[in-house]
Amino acid sequence: MRTYLMLVLVMALWGSAFASSKLGVSEVPPQVAAFFRFGLGAVVLLALHTTRRGIGGKDLGKVAGLGMLGMFGYNSFFFLALSLAPSADGSVIVPVTAPVITVAVTALLGRRKLTVRSITGLAVAVAGATVFFIGIPGGGTARLAGDLLFLGAAGCWAAYTICGAPLLSRLPAFTVTTFATTAGALALAVVAVPFFGDVQWSSLDAGFWLNQAYLAVLPTALAYVMYYEAVRKVGPATASSAMFLVPVFGLLGAWAVLGESITPVQAIGAAGMLVGAFLATVATSRTATPQLVSGGSPR
Repeated sequence: MRTYLMLVLVMALWGSAFASSKLGVSEVPPQVAAFFRFGLGAVVLLALHTTRRGIGGKDLGKVAGLGMLGMFGYNSFFFLALSLAPSADGSVIVPVTAPVITVAVTALLGRRKLTVRSITGLAVAVAGATVFFIGIPGGGTARLAGDLLFLGAAGCWAAYTICGAPLLSRLPAFTVTTFATTAGALALAVVAVPFFGDVQWSSLDAGFWLNQAYLAVLPTALAYVMYYEAVRKVGPATASSAMFLVPVFGLLGAWAVLGESITPVQAIGAAGMLVGAFLATVATSRTATPQLVSGGSPR
């Protein structure tokens, strides 16, 4: 029960990050906003990790690879998408499609057995996603591009979840998250530096920096550690299923902070995505092998 309550808190923090991150890209280029969030997050994690053992050998390279997927890849797509589309769209697309992709890929890899129910769920989710994209308001070319980028972010997150599970059977979630975040932040820095000249530094007030501090400490440093701890305990499919809660928190935040909303047709599509993803992931989670549920890889 404690693990599931922890997952609810993680999803609430991640849901809030959509609107908060959108505020960031309204003041600085998306590449810089991504670096601020994860650069500061890496500093926080490294400061807290000083008394723990590091990672050596092959594991360091694997963890750095996770950072390229979950921090650099995900956020390169995510923040660029926020500069083109409403955060409300992202709060539906990313958390709903990521677990569906996770289930589909693990099935293709032979780590999951798809049932009739789960296959039906995948089909319903795809149909819902189609309706969601059809419901984008007319003239929304930029919004469509942003929503497609959100799909790319979801793909990166699914890969991050799947590839991280075997490492978590041997390494602490906190250690994996710390070094993955640091590797991803360094890559984000390389991309962000050329855009520093476009930042109006004098116009960035205390509210902007408080928002960056919030993003770095809670939705990034704390939530990422708690999520990977949950993946270690209950497995990637079960942990990613909790992401169905993110649209609730994300849409509330987008409405309260930014006044954003999705169209009625998009709402119908989102409902289909949620129902389909629930059928696909919950059905699959119940038939998962014990080794994978525990966070390891099938043996």
